[in-house]
Amino acid sequence: MAPPAKAITSPVPDAWYPTLAVFMLAIGLVLTASFFIYEATSSKRNRSLAKELTTGGGFGSLFLLLSAGVYV
Repeated sequence: MAPPAKAITSPVPDAWYPTLAVFMLAIGLVLTASFFIYEATSSKRNRSLAKELTTGGGFGSLFLLLSAGVYV
């Protein structure tokens, strides 16, 4: 006979959800603002393709995961 299955629990206590949500939202807003400020203030000659691809790839993967139902 198989042992009873354990219930799946969150690695984070439920009481931390509001604090973590505000913290993660703040991090996202700061990163987004820094990207837009970088794009608006740098000239075409000073832009770095590697930095733009890294930032775009990070945001792209985040939204890909969110659209697939993986809430990170």
